[in-house]
Amino acid sequence: MSSRGRSRAVKAPASVVSSVSVVSVVSESNVVVESVPESVPSTQGTPTFGKSDSDWDIAAPAAAKSVTESVTNSVTNSVTESAESVASVAESDPDVLKEYKSFDEMELPEELLRGVYASGFERPSDIQTKAIIPMKEGRDVLAQAPSGTGKTAMFLIGGFTRIDISRNEVQMVVISPTRELADQTGNVAKALGTFMGLRYHLATGGVGVDTDLEKLGRGSTAIPHLLVVTPGRFYDLLTRKAVKPATIRVLVLDEADQLLDAKFKEQIQTIMSEPFIWPASTQVALVSATMIPAIAATAKTLLVRNPVTILREADEVSLEGIRQFCIKLDREDQKLMTLCDLSDHLTIKQCTIFVNTRAKAEWLMEQMRRQGFDLDCIHGDMDLKERKRRMDSFRAGKIRVLIATDLLARGIDVQQISLVINYELPVSRENYIHRIGRSGRFGRKGASINLLDAREVRIQAEIEEFYGKKVEDLPMDLDIY
Repeated sequence: MSSRGRSRAVKAPASVVSSVSVVSVVSESNVVVESVPESVPSTQGTPTFGKSDSDWDIAAPAAAKSVTESVTNSVTNSVTESAESVASVAESDPDVLKEYKSFDEMELPEELLRGVYASGFERPSDIQTKAIIPMKEGRDVLAQAPSGTGKTAMFLIGGFTRIDISRNEVQMVVISPTRELADQTGNVAKALGTFMGLRYHLATGGVGVDTDLEKLGRGSTAIPHLLVVTPGRFYDLLTRKAVKPATIRVLVLDEADQLLDAKFKEQIQTIMSEPFIWPASTQVALVSATMIPAIAATAKTLLVRNPVTILREADEVSLEGIRQFCIKLDREDQKLMTLCDLSDHLTIKQCTIFVNTRAKAEWLMEQMRRQGFDLDCIHGDMDLKERKRRMDSFRAGKIRVLIATDLLARGIDVQQISLVINYELPVSRENYIHRIGRSGRFGRKGASINLLDAREVRIQAEIEEFYGKKVEDLPMDLDIY
């Protein structure tokens, strides 16, 4: 990882020596799939997605049917992985778990199919197998799948089948919690929709709204078919009537558990209920890598069009192919020197170091720069242009190490990241799986290392219990892949 150009035999520094077995975290493809009888809201009065305020605090749902199946996943040319289990399908809905061994079997529009293959996809991943066809059929979807398994392509491919390119209007909206994730989704959409002639526009906060209004203006002859937005900007555009719910056929909430919790909950609740009149025909897809029961229950209040629910148990969410290690320290102030030792002795392509606050990100960047490391940091309080510049540099490989807050924990795909270091464990245990999921994308090898002070040892034990996976001590030879 060293950006100081050192190359020597790998030898563990004294501060990180610990002898243990190396364990690879691998889980079966076990999911919970529900199919709910079709329910269409009444067309009387003002149709809305939202229910009463109390419904947003609904209790956890009843236990769903447990379903496993045998699948073969290949998300990119470099990936082929398999998982075996026993299938058990409700007779009333046999199509939910139908296996599609190729995208050709899905009978996608020819132009979209060309975009899929041109983007490097060979065969559908597990979540793509389960969710694309329900989306194509206009059904609401609540989909949970591990990071790096093609969720973005899943909801874009499914949604694109519902778009009429001949119509000059916004027909699909994807709401993302961060500008970086929205930008990434737009890039995937551009690639998949190349041969369709699909137009998309990115509308996020932090920049003036004038460009958005111009793109979406009634006089425009090239209104985007797809709008990728952050919640605040989407609310602004709806309020200004630059976007009309009546034209939107597909509405996607990406990282839905984050959008339906805390910071964004009120905005999403307002967007998806009065005063905005949503037609009963608008399809809703909620997608995330993690979904705690309370949030899943809230999400289900938004699903009314013969919904399909694909959820995983907490102990099945851990990421395949990512080895998880820890270094136990007595005090927090020992972390900096330990991190510098690791950086000198590990050879990796790119690395993300996670901290919990803006102040810690800035402090750690300055401390490591003083030690001679060439790296950057990124956080939500940073100027948008500077955030974009640093993120672009990291994606391009100009910066090999990036210190980040949880701004980058969700959905961000930089394929060269092979190592994630948790300088601090996340405040939310759900974010742990999102963080380490930045490495080992699409089946590639990856690893995570947690730097733990005495207090965090207990927190890690809780994370291990929650996900049912043991995090091992870092091996003496630093063989982490």
